[in-house]
This record gives sequence, C-alpha cells and structure tokens, in this order.
Amino acid sequence: MEADGILQTGGIFALALLIALVVDRWWGEPTARWHPVVWMGRALQRVGNATAPTEPTGRDMTSFWRAAVCWCVLALIGVAVAVLLQAAILCYAPWWLACVLLGLLIKPMLAWQMLHAEVTAVEDALARSLSEGQAQLGRLVSRDVQVLGEVQVRESAIESLAENLNDSVIAPIFWLVVAGLPGAVLYRFANTADAMWGYPGMRGGRYWQWAGKWAARADDVMSWIPARITAVALWCVTGCERWSALVANARKTPSPNSGWPMAAMALALGVRLSKPEVYVLNPEGRNAEPGDIARSAAIASRAVGCVVMLAVFCLVSMVVVRA
Repeated sequence: MEADGILQTGGIFALALLIALVVDRWWGEPTARWHPVVWMGRALQRVGNATAPTEPTGRDMTSFWRAAVCWCVLALIGVAVAVLLQAAILCYAPWWLACVLLGLLIKPMLAWQMLHAEVTAVEDALARSLSEGQAQLGRLVSRDVQVLGEVQVRESAIESLAENLNDSVIAPIFWLVVAGLPGAVLYRFANTADAMWGYPGMRGGRYWQWAGKWAARADDVMSWIPARITAVALWCVTGCERWSALVANARKTPSPNSGWPMAAMALALGVRLSKPEVYVLNPEGRNAEPGDIARSAAIASRAVGCVVMLAVFCLVSMVVVRA
C-alpha cells in the first residue's frame, strides 16, 4: 500500500479520526442529499414498509426472519461499500490524502456537534417558554413532550444527551478502532435500524413487535461495550467515587445499555433522572435546574475528549506493535 509505506494504517486512522472531529466541529453535518445515514434511513423505511405488518399480530416468526434477512442484506451492502472504499484509499492514495478522505468518510458516522447543539438549545428554548422547550426536546426524544413540565424537560434533555453520547459518538469511535470504516458504518446502520424498527408495538402505521426485534437486539449487542465505556468516561472525568451506585442505577432501565451513561450523568450532576412508571435514576438526587443541561454538555465534552485520546492511543499503538 502506498499509504502504508509512509504511515502505518493505525496512524492513518488516528489522524483521520481527528480530521473527522475537526470537520464535525466546524462544518457539522453533510446535507441530507449527501449524508450516508440519511441513505440508510431511506432504505430502512422502504424495506420496513414492505416487511412489517400493518396490524398487531401474535407470535410472528415470519415477520421476524423476513426483517432479519433484510437487515443482514442491507448491512452487508453498507459494509461492502465501506470495505471497498477503505481498501481503495489505503492502496492508492498518499498517506496525507488517505487521512483526509477517510476523515471525510468517518465524519457522517459521528454527530457530536449536532447533539451538543440540539441539547443545549433546549435550555435556551425553555428560557423563552415551556412550549418552546417542549418543541425543542421533541427533536430529540420520541416520548410525548406535551405532558412534561419544566423539570421533566430538563431531565429528558440530559437523558437524551447521555444516551446519544454513546450512540452518536463513543460507539462509532469504538467500532472504528476495532474494525475501521466498515465497523463504524455497521454500527451506524445497526443504530439507525434500531431507531426506525426497534419498537415493541405500532409505529408509523406498522407493527414492529416481531419485525423490529432483530434490529433491536443487534443494536443491543453492538452497543454493549461502548455504553459501558461511555459510563466509565463520564465517571472518570467527574471524579465520581460511587462506582457501586453507578452499577446499581444502570440496571434500573429496561435497556441493557442506555442506563449506563444516563446513570453516570445523573450521579455526576447529582440530579434525579426519571421516566414515569419506567425508572428513577439517582432517586436521592435533586431536581434538574437551569444550568444543569449546560453542565451535562460540559461533562460530555470532557468524556468525548477522554475517549478520543484513548482511541488515538490505541490506533497509534498498532503502529508501534507492527513496527
């Protein structure tokens, strides 16, 4: 490989990751027309409409396996494209161009700047009115925001930040380190499929109880390690000493993964985070107050920095090991 001859592959990916984060910081998301995740979403919507039943059913293994096969085919297409692009870049591009091109391809798999902006905008909207705060929160969560009060809007925004910190930033970085661009693409596809198919009931005129089960479980598996890395990063950057409390609270949510970053954030802020009749994290904590969303964003930023440094170290270490 021409690129490999000048700089080992791990070093190229380390620089590419940093370039992706710089692009994310200063230019944000690509337009919908050129966004790979938007392409994934459109493909999933079309296939889902043709796969999931329109009415509730009992145990429906036909829908389960049909959706599972469709998921695998779409995932294979995305991974194959990523493998070909990565191989072509590493084989034919000089190292500096390989870093830039891979960075531009990695960027759509990450969405830290957009997440940060959307979450912090909730507090700005709340300062104007509760209804505006609810509307802004509605861009982040699927729950009925109209029934939420000011404290609950803040709680939900903080929960969304913590959960999506894993989904939109830490997990893609983890899978990039593990499996390169194909790993990041596969994770982003799995997470997008879970967001669109992984509902235990009716959504969008389709019944997903069985048709969405594979997508939900696949995302659970791929997010298992990154969610815990996210929690550890939040725990480390805040100097929290209550590891046992983090573990106990993380297990309160129905999801095997989302409870970890949410519990870590709740303990770091000292606030109570809850979803009525589902879970209460850090029940001894205070209500979320003005300023807590900004504080949660600052904590998340430090956690991202911590994970990025760890990822770069791991990637550069590959160069040392291979040397």
